[in-house]
Amino acid sequence: MARPSRWSAARRSRGSKAMSKSESFRRHPERFLNRELSWLAFNERVLAEAQDAGNPPLERLKFLAITASNLDEFFMVRVGSLQALAARGGRGNDPAGLTPRQQLAEIARRAHEFVRAQHACYAESIAPALAAAGIRPVRMDELNEAESRHLARLFDEELYPLLTPMAVEEGDPFPTLPGLTLHLAVRLRRAAEPGGGEALGLVGLPRSASRFYAVPGREGYAYIAAEDLMEAFAERLFPGYEILEAAGFRITRNADMSVREDLAGDLLAQMKEVLVERRLSDVLRLELRAPLSAAFQRQLERRLEVRPEEVYAARGPLDFSGFFAIAGMSGFDELKIEPWTPCPSPDVPAAGSIFDAIARRDILLFHPYESFDPVLRFVKEAASDPKTLAIKMILYRTSRNSPVVAALRRAAANGKLVTALVELKARFDEARNIEWAEELERAGVQVIYGVKRLKTHAKICLVVRREPAGIRRYMHFGTGNYNEQTARIYSDVGWFTAREDYGADASAFFNMITGRTQPARLQRLSAAPLGLRPRLLELIRGETQRALAGQKARILAKVNSLADPEIIEALYEASRAGVKIELSVRGICCLRPGVPGVSDHITVSSVLDRYLEHARIFCFHQGGEEAVFISSADWMPRNLDRRVELLIPVADARCAARLKRILRVCLDDTAQAWRLRADGRYERRRDVEKPKKPLRSQWEFQREAERAARRARAADRGLLEPHIPPRSAGGPPR
Repeated sequence: MARPSRWSAARRSRGSKAMSKSESFRRHPERFLNRELSWLAFNERVLAEAQDAGNPPLERLKFLAITASNLDEFFMVRVGSLQALAARGGRGNDPAGLTPRQQLAEIARRAHEFVRAQHACYAESIAPALAAAGIRPVRMDELNEAESRHLARLFDEELYPLLTPMAVEEGDPFPTLPGLTLHLAVRLRRAAEPGGGEALGLVGLPRSASRFYAVPGREGYAYIAAEDLMEAFAERLFPGYEILEAAGFRITRNADMSVREDLAGDLLAQMKEVLVERRLSDVLRLELRAPLSAAFQRQLERRLEVRPEEVYAARGPLDFSGFFAIAGMSGFDELKIEPWTPCPSPDVPAAGSIFDAIARRDILLFHPYESFDPVLRFVKEAASDPKTLAIKMILYRTSRNSPVVAALRRAAANGKLVTALVELKARFDEARNIEWAEELERAGVQVIYGVKRLKTHAKICLVVRREPAGIRRYMHFGTGNYNEQTARIYSDVGWFTAREDYGADASAFFNMITGRTQPARLQRLSAAPLGLRPRLLELIRGETQRALAGQKARILAKVNSLADPEIIEALYEASRAGVKIELSVRGICCLRPGVPGVSDHITVSSVLDRYLEHARIFCFHQGGEEAVFISSADWMPRNLDRRVELLIPVADARCAARLKRILRVCLDDTAQAWRLRADGRYERRRDVEKPKKPLRSQWEFQREAERAARRARAADRGLLEPHIPPRSAGGPPR
């Protein structure tokens, strides 16, 4: 099995040059915002959606759950990485001038404030609004006799069989507890020994158990949380013990583990070892449900080996991410946002071959406003089409029951040459990708595990067909994953084309990955870690030179994150030259806009709405001959130097014009956009600008998709389409 590494040496050389340049950036820390604090500011903007009384209650609960899930991942990855760096004695400053320990201290301060804000939002705003609509938790002391009997029976029959209580006495080895799992800690004393010593009882709520249980007979939806049931029936879990005190808790472990790809060994086996290591890694955060005694808290801190600043105690439920279950339950439509249905693309006919449609003209899709079905159809049709010779595809994240994986298996069974690069190092999807890789190999697919020392993050599918005129290649390039589930909640773009120069580049790109060949010179595409950064810098500096020459110069860009110091410095240089730069950056942004003499001509906005903004789109004015690109890569060091990514110029004028329209509407959003200030704070544009008629970009995109679909249906109704009997190849009608 190929495990190519040719790009790695070149990437290390490229990285050493970037390192020398980053030293100069560190001499000007006032020019950069800290990456970690910028991420926390992003999660604060998400929390603002939960705090916004203008959103329906269950939508607000969903946003609260998102903030909790986000914070979990932040601790597992970013805090874990910083703690490891600090433990090794790392003292180097980040571009904003902070040492690892300084960053950890500021993260702890901001994270404690954030958790307090989460609980205040739930207790003071969301929970009362839900209770008024009939959705409310029930305490055990509120139950009548019939309800108590029902919940006791429910505990015995449904929850108790799943639980594994453990009693740990002083001196016993402490068990390894899984991260992100709700646990109940119980102070125990043997009932037969009133003066005897104490033990610590532990029981975890398995992922297979329900988090919430309905209390029947009440209006609306009354429920009790599983952790409350566990506490109420703790005596059944620890018979023979006296229950002195109980408290729910949850731990977060370091997940910043990686394989040593410089060592010999099987990558698949190493990745399986990483998954085991995560279960045994250090505890970074202890969440406690108050109230509990100070002595009990100190005992838990000692046994779990956490410092007091790593403890987050709150009065209220733990793990708000579990509330996705309530936010998404059926019914209560009046408490949710109006659902939007993805529209069919007017450029993709409902009948006939999708390859014929692509051959006629390039097709741009904008998800989730337009359906993801054409992408699935592209792979499925290729799998069964007799003209298909080969399918090559990169799978970074897929769904649990992926139709794309099923189509690739079917294609291999049909005798197609199928190559799938399955990125085993896609964080938190490693287990699923290992499963898919092994399943595809059993089906006869040539599986590549990625490129050594790099993550393969590009989004591309290449289909090679034999047609009457000869071999022809069809491509899909995207900004999002081949995952039909996230395609309904992530805002992404995808581009179909059969242009020959792009086909040649796509083949060369896959050959570089799978064939251990020297990186080829691509005609149209630019690939990280070698060509993408130089191409971006060339484009930015081209606008700079035009501005210096007195020409109109402009850069429009939409990314998820902007943290690369070299790109930021190039944008500063362009701004000083007079280039107008408008950036839509959903999450992390380390650039300071609006600094006199540095970034006067740069504005940064961030749109947060019902869909996760995920598309990367760039437009460079180029003297009036605008160049428009889509990309899988954000403007971050990891994307430009440590991943295999693609930058795709969109050659079709009609598709490019639509991408510019998408960019313009995102940048002009005044309803759901936030504006970044030079001091790192964000402010709502609608609060500052007070527009008479706010523009909500996602609403506008949905309405545009619906209008286009209606026009297409009306045009189809005007056609008289005959039924044509099927014919065998070259023969008479059957």
